[in-house]
Amino acid sequence: MNMRYIIIFILFLLNQSSLPAQINFGEKLSKAAVELTNDKVKYDPAYYKIAYPNGDVPAGHGVCSDVVIRAYRKLGIDLQKELHEDIRANFTKYPAKWGMTKPDPNIDHRRVPNLMCFLKDMEKNCLFHQILNIIFPGILYVVTWEEILLI
Repeated sequence: MNMRYIIIFILFLLNQSSLPAQINFGEKLSKAAVELTNDKVKYDPAYYKIAYPNGDVPAGHGVCSDVVIRAYRKLGIDLQKELHEDIRANFTKYPAKWGMTKPDPNIDHRRVPNLMCFLKDMEKNCLFHQILNIIFPGILYVVTWEEILLI
């Protein structure tokens, strides 16, 4: 047997204790996102001054990233806050596409390239996805003209 497969299998066994939690989280995230499809939302990429933390654009308005943000929020995770704190700490690792000179908690989390950068780092910290690449509900697929991201 190839040593690489043995190492992967050992890491898989070590990570088994977190497997049910990851599947459970993925199922909950999927359910939250599907529930959001029942809402009538008008595509609205406008800049809004919103509360921080837990800010959101007006109900019935938003873009694709707002669905992701709202689904995570239903599970108690505020991507606005998490991403803003990471951008403040690591501003230069984020795309410089908008001429920003500092983080903006009103819009940064709504920009898909920023979310991709943030979620890629989350994926790198998730041993389960790195090693096995097994697909479960709740894994987020992002496809842009620039790249494809599996989280």
